[in-house]
Amino acid sequence: MDLEEKKNKLRELYDRYEEAVAGLKKAATCVVGCADCCIGVGDIDITTLEGVVIRERVATFDRPLQAEIKAGLAQNKAEREQGKLSRCAFLKGDKTCMIYDIRPFSCRQLYSVKRCNGAPPTIHRQAVHQARQTVDKMQRLDFGGYSGHISYILYLLDKEHFRRLYLHGRPDPRKIVDFGRSHGIVINRFVSG
Repeated sequence: MDLEEKKNKLRELYDRYEEAVAGLKKAATCVVGCADCCIGVGDIDITTLEGVVIRERVATFDRPLQAEIKAGLAQNKAEREQGKLSRCAFLKGDKTCMIYDIRPFSCRQLYSVKRCNGAPPTIHRQAVHQARQTVDKMQRLDFGGYSGHISYILYLLDKEHFRRLYLHGRPDPRKIVDFGRSHGIVINRFVSG
């Protein structure tokens, strides 16, 4: 399966999840500009496939915005390495997401049936179960890739050698073993069912 086919399959997985939890999400209290989940970013994990999609979108932005995002991701990565939570690099000043239509699944699965006010979101158990199944399918789809925190995966994809190997279907886990271990990067083929 080529990269475009994988990206289409990824969108299909997103759509199937949304269809499966649509009834549950009707009770969500989330509103545009809430951004509680985006400011105290916890485990916003992505697959390398999602990272490629995000990188492609960022490449369409003007240079100053690309530089701002890169700086935000570097700050996010550094704070995360210190065990701190960090504001998402894709959150705009008006507390909306600049990549909302292509946001990763970690963001798509977040909603809350109660106002968060600094607390974690309250999500239906059925939606959590459905999300776990979707993540498993995503990791199988990106079988030759990796999963990890958004700032770490995008950092790896910024590395020409890593990106080239991944895009040509020849990832080499030995090249990132130390970074992977210290940053909680998982190899999808070892965790997918």
